[in-house]
Amino acid sequence: MLARIPLLLEPQPEGGYTVTSPLLPELITEGDTVAECLAHAEDAFAAVTEIYEYWNRPLPSSIAIEGGAGTLLIEAVVPFPDA
Repeated sequence: MLARIPLLLEPQPEGGYTVTSPLLPELITEGDTVAECLAHAEDAFAAVTEIYEYWNRPLPSSIAIEGGAGTLLIEAVVPFPDA
């Protein structure tokens, strides 16, 4: 299953990011880099799906990508050039 999950990466004063999702409040992880955050988010999503199965609770239908393919929207954090 492919899922489209909005992730919020909040920079931490000591470095790295805390990762949460507005659609899945149970999804919380962290990482030192954006790439690490994305890898940890995959692991966290796997744990969240287990929790939802245990609770007999459906995942939000809006996260499923039908047929495992589709248009993906990816937002990136990039440096803003000085004017």
